[in-house]
Amino acid sequence: MTGKIPLAGVIGSPIAHSRLPQIHRHWLKTYGLAGAYIPMDVSSADLREVLTVLPKAGFVGVNITIPHKEAVLEMADVVTDRATLIGAVNTLIFRNDGTIHADNTDGYGFLENLKSGAPDWMPSAGPATVLGAGGAARAVVVSLLDAGVPEVLLTNRTRIRAEKLADDFGNRVTVVDWVHAANILEESALIVNTTSLGMIGKQEMRVPLDGLRSGTVVTDLVYTPLRTNLLVAAEHAGCVTVDGLGMLLHQAVPGFERWFGTRPTVDSATRAAALR
Repeated sequence: MTGKIPLAGVIGSPIAHSRLPQIHRHWLKTYGLAGAYIPMDVSSADLREVLTVLPKAGFVGVNITIPHKEAVLEMADVVTDRATLIGAVNTLIFRNDGTIHADNTDGYGFLENLKSGAPDWMPSAGPATVLGAGGAARAVVVSLLDAGVPEVLLTNRTRIRAEKLADDFGNRVTVVDWVHAANILEESALIVNTTSLGMIGKQEMRVPLDGLRSGTVVTDLVYTPLRTNLLVAAEHAGCVTVDGLGMLLHQAVPGFERWFGTRPTVDSATRAAALR
């Protein structure tokens, strides 16, 4: 073997919980590619220095996760329009000319997971309710508006944060008070939970779910557990449900392709690798 073995990884703090190493290592093995994918716990104080050193050590790029997804915007040489619009980065590519290119593939991963889990869903079917107004919500809202959803009904426990997000995206985003969230479920063709509510170790979602109607597509970005109480209630109401693991898998595809030169397929074996 000649030449450098391409290296990639994920940077965050903490990072031991990340499933991305399992996913990328599975693809490297499946496609017989030379390379490695390494989790790196890096503090905010050391982030800039680490990003400067990694390309010299043979790294072709990295994923970025909490708490660095916004800070990296200031450190990249080139930032894609969608990363700028979302206000966060999750994928870096180290170019041969020494520049760092930043992108955000969360919205792509969200839509691909939705298409896979609910292939009959059409963006034009009606309003989408988005629960939460954090970084994940921004990626979801951008992707939904780009896909052609006529209106996004945005609700968050802290209204001012939802209003800030809505101000950034125009009149197709309508803010609804959290206490009235249950009232908009019935009119929604799609419901997306972007909060941590329902995650193992977090509070449960207290929004009344009586308004769920048969045929509505309900997806939860939480994937620990895979079947959250929201998805269980939605199943009982006859909704089409999509778990959150697929978003993690699909958002990893563009980065892997750029770093290792092969576009991977998200399949049952990929899901199994992520869940190991």
